[in-house]
Amino acid sequence: MDIATYLNTMRDPAGLPFYPIIFQFLLVLTFALHIVMVNLVVGSTFVAIWEIWKKNKYGLRLSKALGRVLTVSLSIAIVLGVAPLLFVQVIYDPFWYTATTMSAFWALMFLVVITLAFYAAYGFYLGNKKADLTSVKTGWAWVSAGFLMCTALIIHMLSMEQLVPEHWKDWIVSPSGIVSYAGGEFHAIELGRLLHFIIPSFAVTGVFLMLYAAYFHGREDYDEEYLDYVGQKGAWLAFWASALAIGAGFWWLGLVPAEFHFARNPFFLAGAILGFITTAFIGASISKPRQRALPAAGLMFLTIFTMSCAREALRMKHMSLSGYSIYNYPVNPDWPSTILFFATFVMGLFVLYFPAIAAYQAGKVKAGEVATIDPAIGKKAVTAMIAWFVIVAGLGIVVSLKNGVLF
Repeated sequence: MDIATYLNTMRDPAGLPFYPIIFQFLLVLTFALHIVMVNLVVGSTFVAIWEIWKKNKYGLRLSKALGRVLTVSLSIAIVLGVAPLLFVQVIYDPFWYTATTMSAFWALMFLVVITLAFYAAYGFYLGNKKADLTSVKTGWAWVSAGFLMCTALIIHMLSMEQLVPEHWKDWIVSPSGIVSYAGGEFHAIELGRLLHFIIPSFAVTGVFLMLYAAYFHGREDYDEEYLDYVGQKGAWLAFWASALAIGAGFWWLGLVPAEFHFARNPFFLAGAILGFITTAFIGASISKPRQRALPAAGLMFLTIFTMSCAREALRMKHMSLSGYSIYNYPVNPDWPSTILFFATFVMGLFVLYFPAIAAYQAGKVKAGEVATIDPAIGKKAVTAMIAWFVIVAGLGIVVSLKNGVLF
């Protein structure tokens, strides 16, 4: 059996419940959101370590703040990572399941290692929460950073293995014909691609520090010298990291098969142009990072989203070599579940609006003071949640009665 026949045979025989381009768009969007939070996790960890090592009073204060950022952003990154993974499993299922079977040990170890990174992050945060600035420690931060790098390497390897199905047989079948069932394969590492995802962590963290300085500006318990230090630090970090990320991106481009002509891909070109624009804008913002924090963040996300589109276009190029395209995946529209899915998504955004506003307002007042929030927002969020539960439960009961499985 040739690889194209294998891949198309391994597709879900039930087909897709909706059109593949919709799943693909959601995959790219949720991946961009996920990678932003991953970048913030990695960058804030190393910046916290650096600031403690320097032993500057403002740096030590910043490192304690980043300890909290690390735990929250890691939690959000894990949650946001579920969505793109599910979309990959829907439209690229033969690739994902083959790679995670060949490297099953590492796929399972990923869960263990990310859990250990999470606990270590909390160890860093809680261990320094009540410490004065002279006794802030880096031990747990180093442990978390080490585990985070391991998770990055594992998920990079799993992603790369999916792109080269022409090598699968060579990896799991020895020249003598013996098949390996150990699940310990570890192949297809591309340093340029890996660095192109790690270096932007410092650019994203730098922009976050600019936002941090802008957000807390005006609070009585945050002195201006500290916020100026954070804003300047963030702008310089974002500028140099963005410049290095561009270099890593072109290194990665040099590793792409020449027959793809990927340098002419519109998504790559748009991402590269946006990368230069973002870097130049941040460089021009070093003198006033607070005032330009929001547009810098907008440009940074737009660049990341565009490069995520380029990443998806590159994946399709790789998979086309094996005769695979998501656009010829059989589609059997399931309208009820699709409508429920998107309705749940909209409801979730509506419900999350209240805690997001509450958290934003709470951070704008001095510690110990109470922020005022319109209670109508909370009431509407609770009403939407109750309505969602009633609708989902009602649909479940109706379907169960219709199929005779409830009683």
